[in-house]
Amino acid sequence: MTLEAATVPAERSLLIVDDDKSFLQRLARAMESRGFTVTSSDTVSDGLQQVEKAPPAFAVVDMRLGDGNGLDVISALKRRRPDARGIVLTGYGNIATAVNAVKLGAVDYLAKPADADDVVAALLSIEGRPAQPPEHPMSADRVRWEHIQRIYELCGRNVSETARQLNMHRRTLQRILAKRAPR
Repeated sequence: MTLEAATVPAERSLLIVDDDKSFLQRLARAMESRGFTVTSSDTVSDGLQQVEKAPPAFAVVDMRLGDGNGLDVISALKRRRPDARGIVLTGYGNIATAVNAVKLGAVDYLAKPADADDVVAALLSIEGRPAQPPEHPMSADRVRWEHIQRIYELCGRNVSETARQLNMHRRTLQRILAKRAPR
């Protein structure tokens, strides 16, 4: 038996829990195209029900959800299926929550926006080995643009409110939104 077969479940069932519906749909499609059988949920309570009904081999869970903390899903998954591998995604990363996520059983902690290749690499990484850096990482300009777009959507596409949330001048934000996404 190889080391990889000993630490990574062969089954490809995946639970994705995220309250950002557009991100949830994009990630679910991307993971299905990479061979996973995806179940998705947009609340902690629904995610916990999915874990109780059929605990998946893998999970990708957002840290902060409308009805609670995504770490509850990771914790429940590890109780129901100790060999499951879960990762936590968040737009609010800090060291304390990353440490807590790993203590509760997460194998990795990724900052949003994470692309599907990063998620797959984290889920399938062999314990004890550092994850390989992404082949084509997003540029800092692209990460900034993605963050602005996410806040813009969360503010109901209201430029003035988005500018206030980002502590940015409204006209500067309008210029950024009018441009194409950086590579």
